[in-house]
Amino acid sequence: MISNELKSRVNKLWENFWSGGITNPLTVIEQITFLMFIRLLDIREQRETRKAAIAGREYKGFFAGREELRWSHFKNLYPDDMLIHVRDQVFPSLREVVNGDSILGRFMRDAQLMIQKPGLLQSAVDEIDRLPLEKDDVKGDLYEYLLSKLTTAGIAGQFRTPRHIIELMVRIADPAADERIADPAMGTAGFLVQSLLYIFKKYSSPAGIIEQDDGSLYYSGDLLEPHLDHVATDLLHGYEFDSSMLRIGAMNLLLHGIDNPAVRYQDSLSGAFAEKYPDESENYYDVILANPPFKGTIDMDVIDESLTARVKTKKSELLFIVLMLRMLRVGGRCAVIVPDGVLFGASKAHVSLRKALIEENQLEGIISLPSGVFKPYAGVSTAIVIFTKGGATENVWFYDVQADGYSLDDKRTPVEQNDLPDALKKWKQRDPQKDNDRTQKNFFVPADEIRENNYDLSINRYKEIVYEEEEYEEPQKILNNIKNIETEIQREISELESMLK
Repeated sequence: MISNELKSRVNKLWENFWSGGITNPLTVIEQITFLMFIRLLDIREQRETRKAAIAGREYKGFFAGREELRWSHFKNLYPDDMLIHVRDQVFPSLREVVNGDSILGRFMRDAQLMIQKPGLLQSAVDEIDRLPLEKDDVKGDLYEYLLSKLTTAGIAGQFRTPRHIIELMVRIADPAADERIADPAMGTAGFLVQSLLYIFKKYSSPAGIIEQDDGSLYYSGDLLEPHLDHVATDLLHGYEFDSSMLRIGAMNLLLHGIDNPAVRYQDSLSGAFAEKYPDESENYYDVILANPPFKGTIDMDVIDESLTARVKTKKSELLFIVLMLRMLRVGGRCAVIVPDGVLFGASKAHVSLRKALIEENQLEGIISLPSGVFKPYAGVSTAIVIFTKGGATENVWFYDVQADGYSLDDKRTPVEQNDLPDALKKWKQRDPQKDNDRTQKNFFVPADEIRENNYDLSINRYKEIVYEEEEYEEPQKILNNIKNIETEIQREISELESMLK
């Protein structure tokens, strides 16, 4: 949680870009990411230099012999000089200095300064210099707040999944510190970051939970000691085919303490995925959490043939589920957001996929989401599909979310109605023997019934709606009441007139 003061600083930084003529939200965040990254390099350099001095050893960092590239140097230049220096010296030199095989190298690969106005660069540098990026317990939340300002759709249908939806899915999946977690379409890495935060909370002892000055709780993860190496290098895995989103997502992980996250520049639906990462592409992950892009059809020439062999389709939302089934180890679990069409589509590919989920795996649950959840990006109706790889399905749990704590219009303002806490509670308490009242928000449906309905998984197919009969007074009684009211009005008017004489 960040203070209102820090939110105001981020808001001002954002507004400076817009008033400076850079209005594409992804471009704004990417440019801020680059500048934050350059400052973080300087902060890290200062820390390592101090450590080396205390230890009595020499430290040769990124800026050895090239001090002019440091944030602490160019932030003090005049605006015109700063723009020329950062554009022509800092950006090109960093691409040379940084090791291209590290996450730092991936940040700066193909990086370009899009800021053309000296005044805009000066104001951006000033605002970023005021942000407490040296504080590990704040910088991650700062970046998350910045990402929350993404209010338009990105490339190929990408958009930011609301954090409270991500939190629900992570809690349902309940990842552990010794598992491997993946998102094959990671975007800004929201699922991976939230999984990390969940694990730190899960592995914090009462003594390791620290109340901060603003009243929020900091979870130290003090019980993670046996898993620290795994958490740092092998816990979180992400794949993204858009370089801008990769940089933003990698920065998100970096600011949350993962210095070298296992994120790849890769279209996970392509045949190249299995060729480049044969181990990771099959029977590898314990947990997959994702909201893959719903971009309709894609080029069959680039799709992995092993995916289309299972479900012959060009629709990415179907292919991603096939991919996730392949990536999971037996017993691995997945929570994925899909458009409603996946649940009831009548094509051979749709039915074949749903049949595979029922007959060859354990389809655990379907959480129906209201259509306004992803506004203002899109108004598409969606659902969370929860399954475990392997086995077979006996019953499927359904939950009908009608409110998520925010208005379902473009403004998405906070409201009191919120079914998500109840959905999580009912998920943990679900019982096929008890949850069979289909007039309620949650209920089970036997797999046999789903088979009889051509594997239809839409909640409206099975939910029973109770219509309450309204009782009205007799028409003559209503008419008499109206007459009495009219008589009373006339009496009061007469009294008023007598008072005015």
